Amino acid sequence: MSPLEPFGARLRTAMDERGPLCVGIDPHASLLTEWGLNDDVAGLERFSRTVVEALADRVAVLKPQSAFFERFGSRGIAVLEKSVEEARAAGALVVMDAKRGDIDSTMAAYAESFLRKDAPLFSDALTVSPYLGYGSLAPAIALARESGAGLFVLALTSNPGGGEVQHAVRADGRNVGATMLAHLTVENAGEKPLGSFGAVVGATLGDLSSYDLDINGPLLAPGVGAQGATPADLPGVFGKLLRNVVPNVSRSVLRHGPDVGALQAASERFAEEIRVAFATV
Repeated sequence: MSPLEPFGARLRTAMDERGPLCVGIDPHASLLTEWGLNDDVAGLERFSRTVVEALADRVAVLKPQSAFFERFGSRGIAVLEKSVEEARAAGALVVMDAKRGDIDSTMAAYAESFLRKDAPLFSDALTVSPYLGYGSLAPAIALARESGAGLFVLALTSNPGGGEVQHAVRADGRNVGATMLAHLTVENAGEKPLGSFGAVVGATLGDLSSYDLDINGPLLAPGVGAQGATPADLPGVFGKLLRNVVPNVSRSVLRHGPDVGALQAASERFAEEIRVAFATV
């Protein structure tokens, strides 16, 4: 099976054609209830199918959160498989938000689950955790390169407790978050138009000018919407690198379901706010 065009190149095209917005598929129990659905597999399937139907042909990226499917066991995973398949068929890139991280054969197995091109859950990219050491990601990096997929590595996350690890200072004086960014810069060296190995950098973090975010790869920016950041905040966080930023919005779009038109209108409002914000830099 021939590899896809590298993820970074496919993402660059999708962002240029559709705008950079990434919408999460996060079927929280509370959201299912808001939609008038039961917190069961049938509700999960209706929720996911509706989001894909509404958005997969218009946004650059959809990002399903694996945990909300896994909690229903094998039937939930089956819904996730179908959602990924249908989203990709409609033209969206799928970033699987699974935040996998382990060592040796276990990391290789995680990579096989999401990054092998003929795997049922094959996704265009996978979120991964490097906090067993960046080298622990080697099997995922190798398979992503082979299949044309990508990774988003947790670097500077938006959750309040992330700093106790990511801001810890190493013996060389550089903190852990900056170290992850430096690794990704090496990973993406020479890639055009964009490398395939991105960083997760929270949109809620404010001024990050002390960090070198120029990794020649995408910057996935969670935190827009329900977590408190707005599109207007993005230039202050990412500066001249806005063109490589993939702003992620989940609940602030999803709460407008189950009406397809309302979901589309919400995503279009965020897309326009992002367009206006990006035009300021």
